[in-house]
Amino acid sequence: MILVLPEVFGINGWLRSVAERLRGEGYAALVLPLFARTAPGLELGYDAAGLAEGRGHRDLVTEGQFLADAEAVLAWVALQPQLAGLPLGAVGFCFGGHLAWPLATLPALQASCAFYGARPPLALAPRIQGRFWAFCGEQDPLIPAADQDAIREALAAADPPGQRLQFFLAPGAGHGYLCDQRADFHPEAAAEGWRRLLELFSSMPLP
Repeated sequence: MILVLPEVFGINGWLRSVAERLRGEGYAALVLPLFARTAPGLELGYDAAGLAEGRGHRDLVTEGQFLADAEAVLAWVALQPQLAGLPLGAVGFCFGGHLAWPLATLPALQASCAFYGARPPLALAPRIQGRFWAFCGEQDPLIPAADQDAIREALAAADPPGQRLQFFLAPGAGHGYLCDQRADFHPEAAAEGWRRLLELFSSMPLP
């Protein structure tokens, strides 16, 4: 079972395609409505107006509210006969990549990855119990080199052997490089990111 955390654009066509792609790989996938408290059903396009509206809702989300909502989702999953007992992973993109960090601290999460989540809460790294991989584009203006180094160092300090926590830098890629609907889509980096994402989830123990 994979939880998918959206960008600031909400649950749009690309996020649905991510869920379908994971489903095609044999995983149950659930996209979380991160902005359900302020904008139920938010679905925005990748333009300036969509970005401005999405950022407005993003700024109203607190970590505490997000974790409370995530816990409610996990409780619901546990009650579904077809989902209960499945290994649990998560992937977040953009703002969802930021929230993937606190989500990964929940004991139920066995494997999580964060794609280009800016300003992640690095102090949470020691509390991550499962496997966690963070991905950034080398040319991402929202995650400059100093921030990339900080992410790498925080994960290495929390897991010196690098067996659970790892950082991956995509050469030549910018922000949002996995999304083929965005101007920064980078086919080579996207293919490698998907390969590693599936590698991570394949490591989850079977029920």
